[in-house]
Amino acid sequence: MDLLHPTSHSERSLLSERINKLSAALAEGTYEREHVIKMCLLAALSGESVFLLGPPGIAKSLIAKRLIQAFRKSRYFEYLMTRFSTPEEVFGPLSIQELKDNGRYVRLTEGYLPDSQVVFLDEIWKAGPAILNTLLTVVNEKIFKNGTEIETVPMRLLVAASNELPEEDSGLDALYDRLLVRLYVNRIQEKNNFKALLTVGTPQETTIPEELAISDEEYFSWLKQLQELPISDDIFEKLYKLKTMLETAELESVNAEDFYVSDRRWKKAVKLLKASAFFNGRNTVNPLDLLLLRECLWNSPASREKVNEIIREFAVSYAFNQKEAEQMTVSATQDVFNLQKEMEDALAMSLVAESSSSLIKKSSSYHLTLGTPVCFPKSMGRNFVKLVLLQSGCSVTNKEHASGECRWVYIDKGDFERLIRDGEGDANGYVNEGSVLCSLRFQLDSQNRFVIKDMANRSVLVRVVTHDMKSTIHWDNWFGTISAISEASEQIEQLMRDARTSFHGALPHIFVDKSLLVKIESTIQSIKNSSDSFASACQETKEKLENFQRYFSLNSTEK
Repeated sequence: MDLLHPTSHSERSLLSERINKLSAALAEGTYEREHVIKMCLLAALSGESVFLLGPPGIAKSLIAKRLIQAFRKSRYFEYLMTRFSTPEEVFGPLSIQELKDNGRYVRLTEGYLPDSQVVFLDEIWKAGPAILNTLLTVVNEKIFKNGTEIETVPMRLLVAASNELPEEDSGLDALYDRLLVRLYVNRIQEKNNFKALLTVGTPQETTIPEELAISDEEYFSWLKQLQELPISDDIFEKLYKLKTMLETAELESVNAEDFYVSDRRWKKAVKLLKASAFFNGRNTVNPLDLLLLRECLWNSPASREKVNEIIREFAVSYAFNQKEAEQMTVSATQDVFNLQKEMEDALAMSLVAESSSSLIKKSSSYHLTLGTPVCFPKSMGRNFVKLVLLQSGCSVTNKEHASGECRWVYIDKGDFERLIRDGEGDANGYVNEGSVLCSLRFQLDSQNRFVIKDMANRSVLVRVVTHDMKSTIHWDNWFGTISAISEASEQIEQLMRDARTSFHGALPHIFVDKSLLVKIESTIQSIKNSSDSFASACQETKEKLENFQRYFSLNSTEK
């Protein structure tokens, strides 16, 4: 296997497994620092720097010391900044011999920052301008101007730490902006972890298997390869959506600077996203990678909470098009409901009360304004009319031979005319194509619509088959509507299929918090359940429409 240039799926998977094992080995024996170490490793592998914010005494230097072990034959430099610190203490002393012999100001950088792969600078903001200005060039360009010579700095990772942020108008914004990954490190919170800290302790170093440590050749090869990873149009749109959400928070904030993200910072962040994809064994950036931006886009503790909130909203609503699918499902479900209501309203039999000139009226009398009912001969030469039930899944009799779903009933034409005139009553009739008479009960609902009572005493709308139904009922319009809704159902199904494929295709993810992954999966499943219910309702409505067209035909033997 060539892990130097992983191209096949198996090679990329092995690289991902190796990085996962490496991050686990680096975090061995630490408590509640696993995520911080993973993000520091990712920053190192993408050539970016880290800022650790947190109170004193929480193992910030330990994190940096652990990271040096990720690289083979690497050098480590650590320094605690004070306002009295001098450039010589960080970048190396001046060579007296070189100054004496050649009159050149040259620093002896061996063993100092310009000569190190992993650098830890504590209390970074206490350093003076001479150090910080030089450091700005080192971080930005990975070069150090030593006299007249330009030296390449081999630094893989700079970890800067402080218990405070740079003061406003201190001139430190440029350096702070270049520290891409920003992590808040708190005191240990869990009781068991705190106990382990007190009883077991945390070693400064841990044993990293030789095969996990990264060589110079691997590091530079991977760095070049991950930078070549493309950003797809879909990922760009999601990235822009996240940018818009942050800028909205910026406009709404009292302190807009808390949410300001420079163009340079966005560009540097993309490198981190590509690194996340590459070291998770993929050759494309996935929406899950974008969630790591929560560690890059905050400027203060207050904005950190808001950025985390925005990232969570993005994760459960936009990362995998959940909100789009949800809105489409809600809209299409309403369309199905509207079509069902339109069909029921158009097919329902509304009775009109007869006007009477008498002063005393004992009871109301009704008539039907529909066309002439079709007569069906059922037995002994008697004419029957056919009443189709407009709602599905109803049973109107408990007789064993006629139990189950009732699709229509036949009743004697004379009984039908009496029921219409009275607006209610009982009649004997046949259920579906049954041959045994059953007792049926009819009445009017609150809107004077003719209904049949089912076994649960619920009112079920019915419609008599008439000769003019083909010309008066807009079957084609309804079929056109349900066809459009069915297309929407297919689009939603494809959207959810793509969401599940994209989400599960990026798992397991080394760097994203698992609790956030659970929330995403929960929202995707919830929307899928809603879309499945809608798809079922859509199919039922389509089948109902097709059945209605058959049930209302003049053929009395329709099944």
